Amino acid sequence: MSTIAIIGAGSGLGLAVAQRFGAAGFSVALISRAQENVDKIASQLRTDGITAQGFVADVRVPQELEAALTDAARTLGTVEVLQYSPVPAKEFMKPVLETSAADLAGPVEFSIYGPVIAVQQVLPGMRELGYGTILFINGGSAVRPNPTVAGTSIAFAGESAFAELLHDALKTERIHVGQLIIPKGIGGGDPDHDPAALAEKIWRIHTERAEFRTFVAPMS
Repeated sequence: MSTIAIIGAGSGLGLAVAQRFGAAGFSVALISRAQENVDKIASQLRTDGITAQGFVADVRVPQELEAALTDAARTLGTVEVLQYSPVPAKEFMKPVLETSAADLAGPVEFSIYGPVIAVQQVLPGMRELGYGTILFINGGSAVRPNPTVAGTSIAFAGESAFAELLHDALKTERIHVGQLIIPKGIGGGDPDHDPAALAEKIWRIHTERAEFRTFVAPMS
């Protein structure tokens, strides 16, 4: 059975993606910092007949992230799809003139080191399978820096660069790397930004395997 690992799984987009991929026969590994959170989502998915299990990891702690992905593959099967979509902490979002070098440590660990560690952990399994998908989910500051959220803008730029480099390096190996940019955030009454609509778009990125970057809506 195919497995998707969702890093940063929550009750909004994470749940919607789990339901979409689960409906297509995927087992779902839910990874977040809180066991109670992922256990609750996994229980909800299992009532719908989806194989799901929660694993705990802080993406800023390499050993935890590596262990969670190892346990997920051992328990549910080789990770065919990796989604990296944890929500950045509020303290990462200071204005640029109030952001020190020390303030950038957290965002860089979160949005650059975390993705690199996660990809390195699952890539050998994807190569053994002979295919796979790696998905990066970001806000608009990943492509248009926002001076009011300097930490995430700087770190998201690094994540975007890493993701695009991966896309180019892996495209000959049947491993697709895609980035979804959600300019207006998740929800908020816009149908295109509803979690279920976003999950469907993420499913199409996985199945259609087209361009590297997809925008939910034009950047204003």
